[in-house]
Amino acid sequence: MSLPPGFLDELRTRVTLSSVVGRKVTWDMRKSNMAKGDFWAPCPFHQEKSASFHVDDRKGFYYCFGCHAKGDAVTFVKESENLGFMEAVQVLAAEAGMQMPARDPQAAQRADRRTELAQVMDEAVKFYRLQLKTNAGAAARDYLSQKRRLTEPAWDRWDIGWSPDNAQAVVEHLKSKGIPEDLMTASGVVAKSDNGRLYDRFHARIIFPIRDGRGRVISLGGRSLDPNARAKYLNGPETELFDKGRNLFNQSPAREAAGKGKPLIVAEGYMDVIALCEAGFTASVAPLGTAVTEDQLRLIWRIADEPVIALDGDTAGIRAAQRVIDLALPMLEAGKALRFAILPGGMDPDDLLRAQGAGAMQAVLDQAKPMVHLLWQRETEGRSFDSPECRAALDKTLRGHLARITDPSIKGHYGDEMKRLRLDLFGTGQARPFQPGPFRPGRGKFAPPSGALAATRSSLLAQGQGPVEETLREAVILATLILHPGLIHRFESALERLDLTGDDHDTLRQMILSGADLPDLHAKIRASAPAALDALLARPHVAIAPPIRNTEDHALAALCLAEELAKLEARRGARREIEDAMEDMDGLPDEGLTWRLTQAAEARHRSEKTGQSDSADLGEDRAALSRHLQGLIDSQVWVKKNH
Repeated sequence: MSLPPGFLDELRTRVTLSSVVGRKVTWDMRKSNMAKGDFWAPCPFHQEKSASFHVDDRKGFYYCFGCHAKGDAVTFVKESENLGFMEAVQVLAAEAGMQMPARDPQAAQRADRRTELAQVMDEAVKFYRLQLKTNAGAAARDYLSQKRRLTEPAWDRWDIGWSPDNAQAVVEHLKSKGIPEDLMTASGVVAKSDNGRLYDRFHARIIFPIRDGRGRVISLGGRSLDPNARAKYLNGPETELFDKGRNLFNQSPAREAAGKGKPLIVAEGYMDVIALCEAGFTASVAPLGTAVTEDQLRLIWRIADEPVIALDGDTAGIRAAQRVIDLALPMLEAGKALRFAILPGGMDPDDLLRAQGAGAMQAVLDQAKPMVHLLWQRETEGRSFDSPECRAALDKTLRGHLARITDPSIKGHYGDEMKRLRLDLFGTGQARPFQPGPFRPGRGKFAPPSGALAATRSSLLAQGQGPVEETLREAVILATLILHPGLIHRFESALERLDLTGDDHDTLRQMILSGADLPDLHAKIRASAPAALDALLARPHVAIAPPIRNTEDHALAALCLAEELAKLEARRGARREIEDAMEDMDGLPDEGLTWRLTQAAEARHRSEKTGQSDSADLGEDRAALSRHLQGLIDSQVWVKKNH
């Protein structure tokens, strides 16, 4: 429907924005200047305590300095009440006493039909509520009061009803109200059998009305008391009023409660929501018979920036959490997050509240985990990572998840947290290259004797080399990847694992990893961190490196990268081994330490021979093979000295 020119201007003139917004917020009188039409309040679109939401009555415009929501009176009604544009205009026009312009016949017919369907729903709800109070509803009342511990006032607050066993009862009632059969079936309350007979879709069920953002009943949910029923819970079908993937149970009251500071809780079903709200957690919602959809997630984030997904602690609940994670990853943006509260012992919120009370539920919510931790738990829990192949598979999986995040800032922070969790799991250092064992006949292997000499601990063996060479190798590696971005994916895992020590090196690494697919990576880094890039390329050791002097030879660059990574890992492995020898091998004699270093020397020589024979296939395998002792080996420190 199109509006005539000037209609919206007239509407905005008649309606004061502060009066429209004032129904949803409490003005901060210390900050507001009403005489000048300047109003401030906590934002109704996200949870906050400070007054960052500004309304300018003179301009008819609002803006939030926190979540950046902005618009006019029509936009505010549309966003705050989850309405379409024309519905918001109708609400404001009625408030301003303006007659809506004539609509085309088809549009008017559709709107009239939706109004008629809403009337059918209201009549059905009235009928079901009365049935709950009759003798026919005795079993339902017992269930609600005894098993669910819901009081009669709570039944009234939620308009809970009972559909009798007689499947014709509601049909006859609606007929008595003059409602035609086609509206009965179109509403979803009544269904038609194969022989054309009408019947109550929800007969013999406790009835829970489902409302939209304006509070109108748009569908019903039914809970059967028959343990042999084909479906314990039944929601109405999709109709002209009801789109189950675009609505939430308890949506409008939860929005209001969240605006007053209550945490938004997303549960699995409407019984959970009712139990939570009755226990004081009034900002609770649930999807309607489906897994959470993109539209529902957007709607949830419009109510609160960081809702808590409260799921049953059983297998189905965990699977539901994983589906939400997969859905949310590409939708993440700054300020919009999810936390997950997994309930103990396979309970749902209703179970926990009835068994242990609101305090136990609050304790679970207080321990809710950020989404990144649940994602990490999914990929690591119950799995073994005792081999390089398993760890590489984990890295690949995590990179796949990160690739689905579209917001660059969010992707970077997720990458940082994944790196931290990975280090917690595997440790910051590498496993020792060799653990000596007892004598093995025929192979010349002896366990090292015990008892170290003081002279050994004070010798060159205990003195590591400085980090200067390591820092230079780091610089060559980073500069090569910046100038040869096509190699980033090949060496990505090795780069992620590096423990960088040079100034600005970690910053450059993050830019390299986040810009792996950018053809103009060098220019991007030049624009973002010119000082760090200049300092890197100005190092003489970097400037003379072959891949830096020849930016066209990518094969040469790959070989140089592999070699630098292998040497860097080997030297750091040597330094770690010396530290371990001092800390963990107190009492080890010269022969024992000589034996360990001999094994390291052999490993190093094997890695070098492998690299020389197949230098085109270096990369991570050679880095792993060279992760042994190297420092001080060149000076033949493994040979026993005479003192």
